Amino acid sequence: MVSFEGVHAPLVTPFTADGEIDHALLARHAKGLVGRLSGLGVGGTTGEYYALTLDERVKTYHTVVDAVGGKTVLSAGINATTTKDVIHLGLAAKQAGMSALLMATPYYAQPTQEELLTHFLKVDDAVDLPIMLYNFPARTGTEISDAVLEKLLERPNFQAMKESTGDIGHLHHLATHFKDRLVLSCGMDDQALEFFAWGAKSWVGAAANFIPESHVELLEACTQGDFVKGRQLMSALLPVLELLERSGKFIQYVRYGCELAGVAVGNARGPLGTLTDQERKAFASVVQPLLRNAQ
Repeated sequence: MVSFEGVHAPLVTPFTADGEIDHALLARHAKGLVGRLSGLGVGGTTGEYYALTLDERVKTYHTVVDAVGGKTVLSAGINATTTKDVIHLGLAAKQAGMSALLMATPYYAQPTQEELLTHFLKVDDAVDLPIMLYNFPARTGTEISDAVLEKLLERPNFQAMKESTGDIGHLHHLATHFKDRLVLSCGMDDQALEFFAWGAKSWVGAAANFIPESHVELLEACTQGDFVKGRQLMSALLPVLELLERSGKFIQYVRYGCELAGVAVGNARGPLGTLTDQERKAFASVVQPLLRNAQ
């Protein structure tokens, strides 16, 4: 039985110095997080799926399944610009042994809501795995509307949604109008405390790649109703999460966070660059205390 609750880390894709995927390191990184989190994601935004070929993405599914399959929930990000490619990735993920799917709206194409519904239904018909939707219109250009969500929730595979609009009002709306029908997952890391205050029991958090215990401790405190402790924990995490979400260098900071935690995953693929020395120093100053506390 797949559960989307708990903290799930969307895995980074390690690259070698010449820009190729380091599959051995990806496997070691996944193994290092098993048992510390509720699940792992492969092929999400943090994994830079948009910078990988379809074949490269499929190989990452196999790498992670071979390393940790059966030991934790594994979600495959299968977003692409066409329904055909999304189905191709979904079937490949299922064949590899992934547990579930993460489905965003096709980026750049900007389908209408009617077209979007048709897209999601076709993928579900073809692949048949549990699904977490991913609502991130700032990245994809298309939101998932209430009307589409209502229709999707009539099907058993559509179980959760990672909400990444950054709109607190929309968080309130989802938490009240879809209560008990949808596993609501925090997809805007610097708003995690607000999500948990409104009943979210899931967090797909990029920084869980390098400070997983801090994420788990925060979510568990809040789900147990201890929001005094939750505010204390969030106050310690917030400087890290704000840099991720507000700096414009999300991927670069996650990669450097992994390096600080002892897993040097290389640089992002172009057009993304690297952090400046000053940015690295500032980020290290807020991450290292959390790493020490976890030891």
